[in-house]
Amino acid sequence: MYSFSNIITLQADLKAGKTSCTALVEQAIAAIAEKKHLNAFIEVFEASAKELAKKTDDKIKMGTAGRLAGVVIGLKDNICYKGHKVSASSKILEGFESLYSSTVVEKILAEDAIIIGRLNCDEFAMGSSNENSAFGNVLNPLNEKFVPGGSSGGSAVAVAANLCHVTLGSDTGGSIRQPASFTGTVGFKPTYGRVSRYGLIAYASSFDQIGPITKTVDDAAIILEIISGLDKNDNTSSSKKVENYSKEILTDKKYKIAYLKECVEAEGLDPEVKAAVLKQMEWLKSQGHTVEAVNFPYLEYLVPTYYVLTTAEASSNLSRFDGMHFGFRSKNATDLESTYKKSRAEGFGKEVKRRIMLGTFVLSAGYYDAYYSKGQKVRRVIRDKTNEILKNFDFILTPSTPGTAFEFGKNSADPIKMYLEDIFTVQANIAGIPAISVPCGKHSNGLPMGLQLMAGYFEEAKLLSLAAKIPNN
Repeated sequence: MYSFSNIITLQADLKAGKTSCTALVEQAIAAIAEKKHLNAFIEVFEASAKELAKKTDDKIKMGTAGRLAGVVIGLKDNICYKGHKVSASSKILEGFESLYSSTVVEKILAEDAIIIGRLNCDEFAMGSSNENSAFGNVLNPLNEKFVPGGSSGGSAVAVAANLCHVTLGSDTGGSIRQPASFTGTVGFKPTYGRVSRYGLIAYASSFDQIGPITKTVDDAAIILEIISGLDKNDNTSSSKKVENYSKEILTDKKYKIAYLKECVEAEGLDPEVKAAVLKQMEWLKSQGHTVEAVNFPYLEYLVPTYYVLTTAEASSNLSRFDGMHFGFRSKNATDLESTYKKSRAEGFGKEVKRRIMLGTFVLSAGYYDAYYSKGQKVRRVIRDKTNEILKNFDFILTPSTPGTAFEFGKNSADPIKMYLEDIFTVQANIAGIPAISVPCGKHSNGLPMGLQLMAGYFEEAKLLSLAAKIPNN
């Protein structure tokens, strides 16, 4: 059985004949079946994965294989892959098969990646625990009584449990970084516009970004390098040149790092998480970096601003799922109006309906100025303050999450408590800057803890270079 460590080693082993793409796919299929109870995969693309593996083995023999040859990749179930089902883990898209591939899928396939299947997630990427999926809960492989985080819970679990080598997730307010923190993996959210959103089922269009979940920062750099860049199909994608992240990661510069005093000293922060973060700060100082406290007076406004704006965008984006065009249609409908009402009422889950209703409310005539308009103004204030800090510092450092993974059901009865799980991660999405979560030790409960680093716009190379050096102890 082949033991995957990183992409570069895998490529060398494939060329040396120590393993084959076909063997790797067979191994992944067997591992997914063996750990089916984790519920990470909704569907395994067995036939197409085997076909891709065979073609890639032939390319390796001819010396024409791409940079991701043999890399077995899972897709979050909101990323489109032509000829394959995609549902955003919702009943409303029951039986829907994508008519085209997302730009990220086309890019990884062009480099001979092997897509193994689609991964469970919170419905329409709305959640912080993967308890909102129409396909049931995803279990954390490190302790199956605990959540894996969300919304990209299946993506994080698939990497942590060695079901595939790399996964792609989406991050609207921490949906890559939070489950990465809960599972001891690396989760990267790029700058808004760095990676095309074409073919990503939208939750909140001005916040969403696709990014990788990997075992190492080096692998995140390689994947990001491949999926980044301008896309004619996405007008929000940036024309800024994509740096050679996998080479830039080797730099040994000394940086100036700010930590947010309000985050590290927050009352709700687990003492062991705080101790782990402080330990990492001391280590960074010992390596010659400057680490200083800065004030960020808007911590309490982050989550309210995020939920006012994202639910407003969600109510608009999800209006297309109406029971008329594709996906689920209620069998109880009798006319046009009841088709709309019953299909949406029966097709959407509780959390999605809550957010659609909240978003519709904040956009309504009597409340638009009080909520949505004000939310946009606060977003600007948060973004300006974040940029002000990053003018004087290379990075902003915080814990990834206030605590480790929590038990199933602990927060699900209280939406506000669940929303506060995102308190440290939403800032990067509100401001549109890149952020990464890397493992930074183990809690006394046996679960991993995460450290988050944020950088300025399109400073992914710099961010990856420091993140690669953070010790996991």
